[in-house]
Amino acid sequence: MRTDIENTLLNKILDLPALKNHVLTWQAEGQKVVFTNGVFDLLHIGHLTYMAKAAELGGKLIIGLNSDASVKRIKGDDRPVNDQNSRAALLAALFFVDGITIFEEDTPANLIATLLPDILVKGADYSIENIVGAKEVLANGGEVKTINFVEGYSSTSIINKIRSKT
Repeated sequence: MRTDIENTLLNKILDLPALKNHVLTWQAEGQKVVFTNGVFDLLHIGHLTYMAKAAELGGKLIIGLNSDASVKRIKGDDRPVNDQNSRAALLAALFFVDGITIFEEDTPANLIATLLPDILVKGADYSIENIVGAKEVLANGGEVKTINFVEGYSSTSIINKIRSKT
């Protein structure tokens, strides 16, 4: 039997059609929906700061999470460290995250075109014209914003630090 906490976490992890329904409902209620995506393999203060800042831009924060297969194609065979279900559950535990969907593609282009969030957010290492989905969001009357990273934090650097000590 599931606990209330488990149900709350699982209710945030949705397939794309279910998340689309939530987005439409939230937008109809006048809430601004913010979207970001990533691997989020080993959560660290850089991730938390980035997502908290993204959440402050609107009323609902949704996250596109790269599937395990997608991460392997992008980052290599030794990634992800944590499987997609574990990564999704950790994100769902964050109070400022309202919905998560796992995607198989290498980019979230299909997700963004389907969900059409009000605000698309990526790290400031991207220029707006190079952000996947920016054209679709802007054409739909939305905004595209970038957020600065917290220097010195990345999953890759944490993994390398752990490996160097073994």
